[in-house]
Amino acid sequence: MSEGRILVVEDEESYRDSLKFLLNREGFSVALAETGTRGLEMFERDGADLILLDLMLPGMSGTDVFRAVRERSDVPIIMVTAKDDQVDKIIGLELGADDYVTKPYSGRELVARVRGLLRRAAAGYAAVIDEPVRVNVAGMTIDPERLTLTRDGETVSLPPKEFALLHLLAENAGRVLPRQVIIDRVWGADYFGDTKTLDVHIKRLRSRIEADPHQPVLIQTVRGVGYTLEPPA
Repeated sequence: MSEGRILVVEDEESYRDSLKFLLNREGFSVALAETGTRGLEMFERDGADLILLDLMLPGMSGTDVFRAVRERSDVPIIMVTAKDDQVDKIIGLELGADDYVTKPYSGRELVARVRGLLRRAAAGYAAVIDEPVRVNVAGMTIDPERLTLTRDGETVSLPPKEFALLHLLAENAGRVLPRQVIIDRVWGADYFGDTKTLDVHIKRLRSRIEADPHQPVLIQTVRGVGYTLEPPA
């Protein structure tokens, strides 16, 4: 039985072939695409359990592919680039990639990251919230059964990670949650990725719930510790 279907979108043939060999050896089914356009077509036609997506692609870029996939699915995506460049890393994090690796990468580490992401995806939202309890705080209704936020009569569906983060903060309103606690609860204790991913998701949540995201009132940063959701007095 296959461990899962991995779509590799990579323009360098040597990397495509080595990834196919490595992942096949570990029990995964692998589909290869040499361009972003082809990768998106294959995903729309056949789906995937996880995507390994090169950032630097000819024609349709990796960032464009990422955005197009995210409009359709929350499939785990690992961004890959040949450059250990902070700018590229920030791009991957700002997009909301689940993980990020640079070439050359360790095959063993890459497989571990793939397995970790697939485990968290399989566990789903139940791994983050033990009991799906609706929370009402700060004029918001946070519904874990529908993954929705309702405020001022408007209901918005949130991506699973953003919702899990908001629900965790709301359940613990008034308490300061350390960064590592939040990461363990939302991304899992075996998360390998950059901790700046948490900051990116906090920024997105603030854009949804704060009157002025640049002067947040609800989601407060506690420097050196973590974050807290403070209901209005």
